[in-house]
Amino acid sequence: MPTAVVTGADSGIGHAWVKVLLGEDYDVYTLDITTGPKLKALPCQSFKCDLNSQDSITQFATHFNSLNKPLDLLLNIAGIMAPKPSDSLENVTSTTLLQTFQTNTFGPLLLTQSLLPRILEAQTPRIGLMSSRVGSIADNSSGGAYSYRASKAALNSIGKSMSMDLKSKGVVVLLLHPGYVISGLDKSGETERNPDAVLPEEAARKLWAVVKSKGMESTGTFWHREGFELEW
Repeated sequence: MPTAVVTGADSGIGHAWVKVLLGEDYDVYTLDITTGPKLKALPCQSFKCDLNSQDSITQFATHFNSLNKPLDLLLNIAGIMAPKPSDSLENVTSTTLLQTFQTNTFGPLLLTQSLLPRILEAQTPRIGLMSSRVGSIADNSSGGAYSYRASKAALNSIGKSMSMDLKSKGVVVLLLHPGYVISGLDKSGETERNPDAVLPEEAARKLWAVVKSKGMESTGTFWHREGFELEW
């Protein structure tokens, strides 16, 4: 039975992706800052983990690494988005920037680092990093969302470097864009009003199809949920 670790699993895409993996007989370990009744009702191992805290990450990693089981799939899905008015050029603060980067950028890097010994033991390990198209510098035609946009651009850079460092070790690293998803991440309501927005279940199913279809030839690349590659 393959093993997966999924962050941001209490709601949204993370929760939906956990269900997909359970349906494919994965042994799933879920991480989130809260573990609600919907997550606890699933047949998986649930852990409270704050990606802003090195101690919290280390505590989970120490437990997981002690199990001596290979980690076939790590999905770094957890993310936050500041309200757009407070993430503007006029209003963004160092507090907003730091909080956003800690969750969206530093957390995925440090969690991956802490679980690397078990990732390297898997036969065909994969790491998925939930980015966003707004992190594409080439695709930026609207501005704004300073902390969120920059945190995802930085995550793309980290993912690319990670793919280079792990290529010789057989680890596939993929950057993923879920598209517009009705998940509660965007508090402005704009996502819900977008005609292209989908439910988390559809996003998770399509993203999983992308991840499963990519091999080492695609490591370090950036993919839309609909299966086409995105520019940096």
